[in-house]
Amino acid sequence: MQNIFKQYGWEVKASSQLHQGLINSTYAVATLNGDYILQTINHHIFKDPFAIDFNINALSSYLTNQAPDYLFTHLEKTLDGKTLIEWEGKYFRAFKKIEGYALSLLENENQAYEAAKQFGTFTHQLSNFDANRLQITLPDFHNLSLRYHQFLDSLQNGNQDRINAAVTAISFLKAQQPYVEKYEKFIQHSDVKRRVTHHDTKISNVLFRQSNGAEKGICVIDLDTVMPGYFISDIGDMCRTCLCNVTEEEANLDLLQVDTNKWSAIQKGYLFAMDAELSSFEKDHFFFAGQFMIYMQALRFLTDHLNMDIYYGAQKEGQNYVRALNQIRLLELYNQLA
Repeated sequence: MQNIFKQYGWEVKASSQLHQGLINSTYAVATLNGDYILQTINHHIFKDPFAIDFNINALSSYLTNQAPDYLFTHLEKTLDGKTLIEWEGKYFRAFKKIEGYALSLLENENQAYEAAKQFGTFTHQLSNFDANRLQITLPDFHNLSLRYHQFLDSLQNGNQDRINAAVTAISFLKAQQPYVEKYEKFIQHSDVKRRVTHHDTKISNVLFRQSNGAEKGICVIDLDTVMPGYFISDIGDMCRTCLCNVTEEEANLDLLQVDTNKWSAIQKGYLFAMDAELSSFEKDHFFFAGQFMIYMQALRFLTDHLNMDIYYGAQKEGQNYVRALNQIRLLELYNQLA
């Protein structure tokens, strides 16, 4: 790590690894000139780390000129002006540490409101930025049509024993195929706009701070998945990860509950920033955003299970099957909010 520190010109007092997130390795670094966050980019997931670097720098440059007061995780430059270091097969980048904290679990509707407000504000601040300038860091990440095709392929080529055992879940997901048709009609509609979209809007990707006794969101973080996209990706991912009282790992489906107040808070928070940006047609699909994302994740989990866990992996037998059943139940509960 000393070789990396030298490239930034840091005189380091202390450093330690932070055990947060599942993809990248993250370190806190205290220097004589301030505190920083140093990360490695997982190039097994993100095949082109330089695309991520390009995107963050493009947004950084735009916001510096157009919205200098907006709190953004700008990349730090090395002594020779780089923002991405390739070293011994790894890719490193650094940010100035922002004072705040991230949540691992969403506990109340205020947090849901504040998080949705921050994700909405992020897209709103970049409403005049040409999203097509951004590079694609995860191709077809939220392409529901592709995920359904992959699901059908797993029914032809997956493990037959697992297919036989999952017949009820398979039948349910095939019966929901109209979501795919609705998705296609949505993205092709003339009143739907591709915008700068975060694509990973779980609660841990918002920094919070206490202000006058209240918990306030201050900025979004983890910008590796920022790409051109549709607002339903960000709203859908919030619905999938924030509305339920338990995680996708919960096998006891009777424990799952969906919080109506958190749903209302997400809608209110996002529209605080994006109400004037969204078309009437887009707003009419606000609820669909949750259906789209939960259904897609159920497809992905079951597909991986049938394909012998080649994508997500499994720490125990049937883990992705449990996750798929969890998301199927979540979809059923979510639909009861309508």
